[in-house]
Amino acid sequence: MILMKHLKIQKPLLQLLPKQLMTTTTKNKPMIKTKLLFIFAAFTLQPVSVKAQKVTPYSKKIDSIITASTPLTFNGTVLVTQNGKTKYLKANGYKDVEKKVALKTDDQFEIMSNSKQVTAVLILQAAEQGKLDLQTPIKKYLPSLTQPWADTITVHHLLNHTHGITDLDKPTAFKAGSQFKYGNLSYILLGEILQNTTGKTFTDQADSLFKKLNMKKTFVYNSKNNQALVPGYRSDNNQFEKVENSFLNDDIVSAAGVISTVEDLAKWDQALFKGKLLSSTFQKLMLTPSTSSQHNVFGKENMGFGYNIRFIREAGLDYYAVTGLGDGFTCLNVYFPSTDMSLIILENQMPRNSEHWSFQEAAIKNAVLKSITSK
Repeated sequence: MILMKHLKIQKPLLQLLPKQLMTTTTKNKPMIKTKLLFIFAAFTLQPVSVKAQKVTPYSKKIDSIITASTPLTFNGTVLVTQNGKTKYLKANGYKDVEKKVALKTDDQFEIMSNSKQVTAVLILQAAEQGKLDLQTPIKKYLPSLTQPWADTITVHHLLNHTHGITDLDKPTAFKAGSQFKYGNLSYILLGEILQNTTGKTFTDQADSLFKKLNMKKTFVYNSKNNQALVPGYRSDNNQFEKVENSFLNDDIVSAAGVISTVEDLAKWDQALFKGKLLSSTFQKLMLTPSTSSQHNVFGKENMGFGYNIRFIREAGLDYYAVTGLGDGFTCLNVYFPSTDMSLIILENQMPRNSEHWSFQEAAIKNAVLKSITSK
């Protein structure tokens, strides 16, 4: 009867039992106890079962995607939040493939180019404070640059990847502002501009911001202390090879060096898109497309691109997105403003076959998108 003790049956429930089970004799007491046990358990466990069946429209679809083995297995964490509350959170696969150490939902991943969004916010905050101007040529903030283009390329051009710089010692590939070309170099330069104009490193400013936002498991990579992070893997035909030599270093952190979790990135979304990081003027700059770009996760057409935010219109719905890929990691962060919903996916694998890049990320995004647009 130990189980009976822990079922915590309340008086109203007892009143629902048949009268013949409410009175016992010594002779039939064991049998009555057994019947009571099963009836109590049935009444008590039923709400738990019903609650477990209340799943979101996309839950089963995401489950099927992250547990499938073809064309490749999913190795990462998925989070969906709405109105600041968790709606779906699961991890699948391994933190350490060789040792079969399972991933946990709060494991810390390199978020690759998602890091650039942090840099963009810090640059805009510095502009708010009058420490730099977005339309000023970068020569003013980076006086060591010797190429003529330093007098025409502005901070704005670095932010939206329309600068044309391919090498600091070579001419640009195109006239500033005329084309879009994604890369890390511009955001490395933005990290230097931050330090030169504020007197503080990108790492110090970013870590301070994470602390303010209560993003307790988010920090900037430090070559002297990597805090036993989730390792990245290159994968091919579901065979995983650990990335032994990360390309991260102290110079590239403002472009790709933030380490985070799915839940911390949901906090970032709430702060960014709810106007908690920037004034209304600079919030508008952050959330306004200033060029265009194509990404396979969102289709074959060019769509809006701003200060490391993609502006997507799909199935009649407008939403924001940022992607990341490299060093054995794949990342996706999508925010649907109409429903105050975030979808965040972090994988510690990067397929060798480029046809499979962000394959599951796109499929999961489509499942969530369908659930929103079909209502």
